[in-house]
Amino acid sequence: MNLPATALSVRAEPVQQRSAERITSLLDAAAELIDQNGIDGLTTSDVATRSGSSVGVVYRYFPNIQSLLKALAARNLDRFTTRLHELLPENPADALGAMNGVVDAYLQLARSEAGFRALRFGDVIDDRFIRENPGATSALSKLFTDLLVTRYELTPSEELAFDIEVLVEIGDALLHRAFRYDAAGDERYIARLREIVADFLAQHSA
Repeated sequence: MNLPATALSVRAEPVQQRSAERITSLLDAAAELIDQNGIDGLTTSDVATRSGSSVGVVYRYFPNIQSLLKALAARNLDRFTTRLHELLPENPADALGAMNGVVDAYLQLARSEAGFRALRFGDVIDDRFIRENPGATSALSKLFTDLLVTRYELTPSEELAFDIEVLVEIGDALLHRAFRYDAAGDERYIARLREIVADFLAQHSA
């Protein structure tokens, strides 16, 4: 199964290598600043300074902070799906291994990717702006539902899709709490999430 990729939300397409490198530099700078000052403390002038660019260069690719955050969240999702693809078990009966792979992919990014613990997949900014499309949580829920049905032999149903969305909400809350005060992640919350995932799959695999 090919996991979906996302596109960076930028004003100008990075058709040249130099432009692509500039965008990477801007996103890296933004991620570092989010770790340092939080999402609400992020400014275009700080991103420009940290990346060695001008404010005009930042605006060339990102018309506002919202678009920059969305682009960084999209990159986080790309890197998450890449990690997840590497961790998925081959055994089609191992749905639990697949969902533990989801948790492991998240943990790897939370422990190593600048800005990820604060921004994650952009779900923390979904409620700050008016939007017409479903947020990050709904997109992830659909991804996991499709994964479990097409690759790990769970029976598709409206109940399964809804329960996975509930599970994603619970997982997001527990993982966010696990990393709130511990950069490595509080294992108590992580272990409890794995228990909840196992209980969920036991119900739907019966």
